[in-house]
Amino acid sequence: MDGTKEHTNAEFLDERKAGENDTSLSTDYEDPRIKAIKRKVDLRLSCILALMYCVNQIDRTNLGNAVVAGMDEALNLIGNRYTTIVVVFFPTYIAFNFVATVCARKLGPRPFLAAITLSFGLVVVGMGFAKSWTTLAALRVFLGIFESCFFPSAIMLVAMWYTRREVAKRLAFFYLIGNSVGGFGGVLAYGLQQMDGVQGHEGWRWIFIWEGIITIIIAIIGYIFLVDFPEDAHKSKFFLTSEEIELMNERIERDRGDSHVTKFDIWKYLAEAKDWKCWLFATNFGCAGLVTYSIAYFLPIILRDTLEFSVVMSQCLTAPCYVFSFAVGFIQSIISDKYNTRGAFLVFNALLQITGVAVLGFATPPYARYFGAYLITAGANSNVPISISYQSNNIVGQWKRAFVSANMVAMGGVGGIIGTLVFRSQDAPEYIPGLITCFLAAGTVIASVATTTTYMMIQNRKQAKGQIVIEGIQGFRYTL
Repeated sequence: MDGTKEHTNAEFLDERKAGENDTSLSTDYEDPRIKAIKRKVDLRLSCILALMYCVNQIDRTNLGNAVVAGMDEALNLIGNRYTTIVVVFFPTYIAFNFVATVCARKLGPRPFLAAITLSFGLVVVGMGFAKSWTTLAALRVFLGIFESCFFPSAIMLVAMWYTRREVAKRLAFFYLIGNSVGGFGGVLAYGLQQMDGVQGHEGWRWIFIWEGIITIIIAIIGYIFLVDFPEDAHKSKFFLTSEEIELMNERIERDRGDSHVTKFDIWKYLAEAKDWKCWLFATNFGCAGLVTYSIAYFLPIILRDTLEFSVVMSQCLTAPCYVFSFAVGFIQSIISDKYNTRGAFLVFNALLQITGVAVLGFATPPYARYFGAYLITAGANSNVPISISYQSNNIVGQWKRAFVSANMVAMGGVGGIIGTLVFRSQDAPEYIPGLITCFLAAGTVIASVATTTTYMMIQNRKQAKGQIVIEGIQGFRYTL
């Protein structure tokens, strides 16, 4: 031992209560017990969510890889049939977000997230046996229902375990790891399509079948190892002691005063829509979603048809873009947490997207245009966890958090619809309308962040002068 006085957990709680007005929780960063608890939570929460989100991303966005592998010819995807198959996913994805967070809150995130992961794994296996494009479209409708439940529930779960200055890097870790590994879906798809002819199935069918089976296996792992909300963490086997759970709840209570869930009221839940800031938070996420879905569904096709790379190159060259986006996004999240700022990074990433659109759309050499894909992917994907942190840091209340999380992801689905409709087959090979839409989405984020940041800066100044109480919590300030 280094001579430091040992404290019991009870004494530590007394210290926290004695410093009730210190919302920085700076002593937590020095306390070895808090660090040890957070390491346990990180392993059981962030890592398992990242694993589950990997298959979520692959299963949702593997259509482009299947098309490159020959699905378009096998199912006669003429005209706008491919776009239709992509788009039908989103109406149910949008509609069920608001139900998802309530179900996760009521049923518990561990069994709920495991069950819906199992469900969309089974749907993806079924897609491998589709005999017509209409059957594939119908299965995508069900995929939208099940996958809509995952992301808003996951971000709500993460937010309930960490303080505001800790949440960005955790959200970035599970999202960017999942998204980056999902970016290797092209490499995986290329390997699986080599099974062409095995048991009489084409290679593109094996992409769906095996990716669905992998998803089912990971759903079982999630049921065993994922954790519940802090107040129900005792249900998770081999996890935290009751005193450790109490410490984590106490930290959240001191940080933002919403560690305890209140009784659910449907009208109060829906009334959260009156807060105009929630819609701009959702706009940031929706604009990022527009670009990320465009990349996921159309980048392999653009690489093949526009930049004239081979099928192998088109499948595999998407992966480095996602690795680059992970590096950019995770470094940003660490800096963002350290300096407690969000809006500046949202604007920076939007500018990165604008630059990428210009390079991809209007440069001449193929590899220069390919570099533009790096910038677009990094900017859009990095803005997803930052936009979630921006809203998570600036709202209070568990049911409001549930509503806003659902609203954000629903708006991401709206962005997905726009992204898939503006990349039309008749605009190939340049896809200028789609690229311009991505440009406008980035500009919208800049305008949105400028609006909310200006408002919250003014409110913080009033709070500092004792003129107002923000979000009904004494000492609470917005994170800019």
